Amino acid sequence: MENVLGLLRVRVQRGVNLASRDAGGSDAYVVLRMGDQKLKTSVKKNCLNPEWNEDLTLCVTDPIQPLKLEVYDKDTFTPDDIMGDAELDIQPFMDAVKMDLAGIPNVTIITTVRPSRQNCLVDDSHISRKDGSVAQDVVLRLRNVESGEVELQLLWVNISRAQDI
Repeated sequence: MENVLGLLRVRVQRGVNLASRDAGGSDAYVVLRMGDQKLKTSVKKNCLNPEWNEDLTLCVTDPIQPLKLEVYDKDTFTPDDIMGDAELDIQPFMDAVKMDLAGIPNVTIITTVRPSRQNCLVDDSHISRKDGSVAQDVVLRLRNVESGEVELQLLWVNISRAQDI
């Protein structure tokens, strides 16, 4: 684990108004990628507003790479259909991780990332101190598709605390 800065725990909470790829809905799952790491959620059957509430943990290395997200519709006899993608630059999150947060009260907003043409954010996303760590709630608008959003929560895990997960 060379050049590992820590762990990024991504809670994939839910999908909202996902695009239908099958009659009656889609069998949706999420794939997260960072560098050559790839993790995926379970499949939620026949649902355009799936609730995953699953934690996926990625190693963050230096240099820091963006978090890429893809949503797919699971198919049995044909390749899975893409239901959209999004990307999140985690550099502002990492800048907050590197700050000295000693003495900052719990649930204090450290910084806010605003939607722009360079990101997939739906609304302002606050990076805050939560339970002694850095957390960020994110709603990403899916690209290359007619509709859909995915809600995530990022939580930093120091390598010294990695035994706790």
